[in-house]
Amino acid sequence: MSQHILNTGQKYCYDALGDRIPCVGSGQDAELHPGMPSSQVRFIDAQKTVFDNLTGLTWSQDANPGEFPCTWPEALRAIRNLNRELYCGHRDWRLPNRRELRSLMDYQTRKPALPRDHPFTNIFIHWYWSSTTAVLHPGYAWHVHLEGARMFYGKKTQEALFWPVRGTGNGVLAATGQGLCYDKNGKIIPCLNSGQDGEFRRGTSWPSPRFSIIDDKMVRDHLTDLVWWQHAGLSAGKVSWQKAIEEVKVLNTSQPGNWRLPTINELESLVDADTHSPALPGNYPFVNLQEGYWSSTTSAFETDWAWVLYMEKGACGVGYKPDSTFFIWPVTDIETIEHQ
Repeated sequence: MSQHILNTGQKYCYDALGDRIPCVGSGQDAELHPGMPSSQVRFIDAQKTVFDNLTGLTWSQDANPGEFPCTWPEALRAIRNLNRELYCGHRDWRLPNRRELRSLMDYQTRKPALPRDHPFTNIFIHWYWSSTTAVLHPGYAWHVHLEGARMFYGKKTQEALFWPVRGTGNGVLAATGQGLCYDKNGKIIPCLNSGQDGEFRRGTSWPSPRFSIIDDKMVRDHLTDLVWWQHAGLSAGKVSWQKAIEEVKVLNTSQPGNWRLPTINELESLVDADTHSPALPGNYPFVNLQEGYWSSTTSAFETDWAWVLYMEKGACGVGYKPDSTFFIWPVTDIETIEHQ
């Protein structure tokens, strides 16, 4: 099982038109279920706070303690005020980083895109701020929309909601890689007391080296134990979603290893939030990198769309399945390579 990557929660499979189909032989997320599954009881309601058994993080049960949308600097200040007020009996609340915020998302649900058994209250279908700056445009920060789990960046002077988190986690989530802090205009500032991702750097630290090459054609990620095809795009060029799945099946006829189209969580695990164009850790050994990659995860919001990683930005968006707009990047698990 891959490390530091959560299962997306997707339970059903869909064709290119968005209709439900049997999962057997589909090559989709819901057939293969890669990633760490939730425990039988994921959330523990602790009165005003909620402990997540999967990640080891504690969230405010109220998903909107600020009541109104606010700018990114205002959200960071509001968290400091909550700590001064000993909110829910604690003074170590912070704004979650992008991976912590995404960890709450369930890719089989919509409006909100949260696990069905969640105990949270006061949920709004809106953008929620993370503490992670979008370094492509550092006057922007990453936020996630609870309508369907889309993650993109918003200008720090625009308004969104915030959802406090506390704790160091249990090692399941990896660090985002962000090590610097920025003001609302994108200027680098000291991290101390900023409340930003670059100050706390929560999550499992990355190994060094992060990547190693196997047989001159595969790359092992030592953080996740996933193995990626070194040629990041195969030779098919831009393809439709269904074609991407079929091309990976063809790869399996000539290359042992149980290759698959990655889930959106597996693709996002490659992102380094401290860089862009591409948003990958330094000294990566991949070649032929492209702007966008199909995942095997269907959008539950519109099932004729599938999730896509935008490699230049590190954003998680969606693409229309029938259009030939994105590339293929096969992945497998290290166990399948070692047992050849």
